Formats: sequence, structure tokens, C-alpha cells
Amino acid sequence: MGQDPGLRRLALGTLLAAYPGPVPPDWAVDLLAEGLAGHTLFGTNIHDPAQVAAATAALRAGRPDAIIAIDEEGGDVTRLAHATGSPYPGNAALGAVGDVTLTGQVYAAIGAELGALGISLDLAPTVDVNSADENPVIGTRSFGADPARVAAHSAAAVAGLQSTGVAACAKHFPGHGATVADSHYELPTVDVPPAVLRERDLPPFAAVIDAGVRAIMTAHIRVPALTGEGPATFSRPVLVDLLRDEYGFTGTVITDALEMKGAALAAGGVGPAAVRALAAGADLLCIGAKVDADLVELVAGEIVGALGDGRLDRARVEEAAGRAAELAAGTGADAAGVGVVGADAAGADAADGLGYAAALRAVRVEGDVTGLIVPLVVQVHAASTIAEGRVPWGLGPHLARAEEVRVVAGETDPDELRRRAGERPIVLVGRHLHRLPGARGLAEALAAAHPVTVVEMGWPGAWRPAGARAFVTTYGASHANGRAAAQVLGLTG
Repeated sequence: MGQDPGLRRLALGTLLAAYPGPVPPDWAVDLLAEGLAGHTLFGTNIHDPAQVAAATAALRAGRPDAIIAIDEEGGDVTRLAHATGSPYPGNAALGAVGDVTLTGQVYAAIGAELGALGISLDLAPTVDVNSADENPVIGTRSFGADPARVAAHSAAAVAGLQSTGVAACAKHFPGHGATVADSHYELPTVDVPPAVLRERDLPPFAAVIDAGVRAIMTAHIRVPALTGEGPATFSRPVLVDLLRDEYGFTGTVITDALEMKGAALAAGGVGPAAVRALAAGADLLCIGAKVDADLVELVAGEIVGALGDGRLDRARVEEAAGRAAELAAGTGADAAGVGVVGADAAGADAADGLGYAAALRAVRVEGDVTGLIVPLVVQVHAASTIAEGRVPWGLGPHLARAEEVRVVAGETDPDELRRRAGERPIVLVGRHLHRLPGARGLAEALAAAHPVTVVEMGWPGAWRPAGARAFVTTYGASHANGRAAAQVLGLTG
């Protein structure tokens, strides 16, 4: 006996899928015509503005009100500029500047670029309070460690982004900033009472709700006092009792990617995770990045099966699909390809104005950075998170004359670097050096017998290298951050 087409369409209406490559395959468009809520674009879908606009137009041929989403946070998480690095600083840099008007302007610029390309939902801003220096997945994606500062900038980011007609999605509820594990690989635990969450992690979510945020994304984190053994994504006390009843959120609840280990392992697969998320109160289910037609059908089939065996109530799924449809209908970016020239202009403006000026304002210098005209620049290798992807970073593209070498911290002889530098000072560039194996030792061994300036392009933490001539913090590793650091050091020519 075949699947009920009405129930299949209902199930598809709760799903945010994805597809490979720059051109949407036929199945991705056909599923939209059959009721799929939308697709998320990733770096593999992005070549240039004209191509992106053509892709979104092709998707909207399947469904004019399709949700077309993207993770465009600026800073270290960019999809549009994955080949070069973002021309905007990220949240940590904006938080360091402390100008909420600037934060709103940067997010409005990002929104204008997205809207011109036919993208209707930005899975941003990250509003987590990064209270753990060792956090491996949030870090510079956060506006900072102070809840009040994060709240103010989060509200400004939402207002700026949504002023362009692109919906914002604040993430990751109820707060991923205190974790020391990455939910892409495991289920992190934040073992604190709800009172701590209300004081430390939840003020930014209250602020974005007051600012009218259209969507909020769940966190695949375990808070035992609220979620028991499972993640917040599967917790009705978190998604309904806390988010909707206590904090008054009436928009769309979107899950973080269900393919992530923090959800998929906890549920026994992406299909069962979708059922559990819907039952808990989620509305729009982000399947993930590696999606094909078979996976979409598997998840939709699991939802239809759960409607038949009682794991899911039909009214709950209808409510979820309705909220997803409201999100799609309420965005102003449904004229795909309108203003593609404007998108190019927005990128040019960022390159020559707003984004780079903002990154320059964020740079902090401790010590003396004079006299570095022709240093040896040593970039320490750092792996990227899944959220960041492989995006170029560092000072290299912005150096006028200085030589650059790239090293692995734990495999590098400091004496060899000193010999290579000769009479030249060394500029050591890294990301999250305080927690990168071997990086502290390398920095301090170099500084013990050579003039060394350290440039930290990740979350800085409290560590400072003994003996270093200067410590420079950029609060991010975007193209804009790299250019700003090179300029402060006098290395741009």
C-alpha cells in the first residue's frame, strides 16, 4: 500500500533540505513543487553572484515561496565568500568594537547581499554567550562573554538583517556558549540549573525575541535539569515550556542539522531525530549538508510512519508546517535574481568601506608593533570546524613584501625558524593559540631568543606568550580581519 500523498506533502512541508553542486538537480526542484519547505545553500553551491541568483531562480520555479537559507554569519562562517574569506568581521570583532549601530549596519549589508541573490533566510546571528574559552565550536562566532553585551548586539544584528526583508534565525537555543565539546561530533552537556541559563545564556534570546526575530535554532546540547539524557532539540520543556511559554516566542523553531552526531546518535538516525524534534515542538527540520532525494524521502517517510503509529500527532505536524509556511510567506527576498548587480556592489562596498573599517576598529594591540616592515610571518596551521569549513585566513593576501611560511605547531623546530628569520623579527599568526597543541610552547620558545609579535585571529583567552614583544588580537580570521591586522602591523605597503 502506497504512502498517503497528503501526509507526504505535510511531512515535506517541515523539511529544509540541501543539494550538491552549483546547479539545483531536478529532484531538488521537483521536491519543492511537491511540498518541500526549502533548501539550505552551502559553500559547494556557491561560485559567484550570477550563478547563485540563477540557482535560487531555478528553485523558485519549483515553489515560488520556497525557503532558501544560508549560514552567512560574516567573520569565520561564510558561504558566499568561502573561496576568499568574508569581507565582514564576525560577531566577536563587532562585540569588541562595542558599537551596536555598527553591528546593525554590518548585518544590514549582509542582508542586502543575500536578498539580492534571492536568499530569504539567514541562519544567523549566533547569539550564544561564549562563557568557555575552550569552546571548540562557538568562539569568535559569539559577540562575547558578557550576557548584556551579547544581548544588545544580537538585537541590533536581527534588526539590521530583517530590515532588508531577509529573515534572521538566532542560534543556538538555549545557549551553546558554555560547551567544551562540538555537537557536530558528540552530545555536549551543560550541567547547570535553569537559573544559571536565565542569568547567563538566555538574555540574548529574550532580546532577539523582543526585536522580532523570525526564527530561532535549537542546540544539540544536553542540559540535564531540562532535557534529561537527550538534546534540547528533542526537549518539549525547552522548546515549548521555556521558549514559547516563558519567553513568548511565536515564530518558527528550526533545528540545527539533524545529521549532526549530537542529534542523529541520540535518536538512532536522521529519520527518528526528525520525529523526536517535531514531537518536542520544532517546526522546520534542517536535515544537513549531505542530502539527496533518497534521504529526503526517508525522513518524510519516517514522519508519515510516525503519524500512523501514534508517535506524532497530526495537529502538531500541521502546526509545524504552518509555521514554516508563515516564515516563507513573510520574507521579502522572493524575487530571485533581482538586483544581482547590487549584490556585486554590496561586496565592493564591504571591501572598500564598512566591513574592513569595522575589522580595523576591532584590532587590539598589547605591546609595541613598530619596526615590522620586513618580518618573517609564520602562520600556524589550525583545523577548521565543520561550521566554518575550509576558508582561507591569515595575513598572506595582504602582505606587501614580508615572507610568509606555514607550520604545524607541534612539528616545528623554533631554532630553525629563528635561523630562517635571521635579523628579521618574527610575526607568529594563529587561531586559538591558547588551546592549540604545541602552539604555546612554540610561541614562547621563539620569544625567548628573538623579537616576536603574536597575532591571535581566534578567541584569545587569557594566555599571553611570555617574552613576546606584542600580542595582537583580531577577534576573527575573516579576510577583513586579516587585512586589518596587516594594516595595524604596517605590512600592507
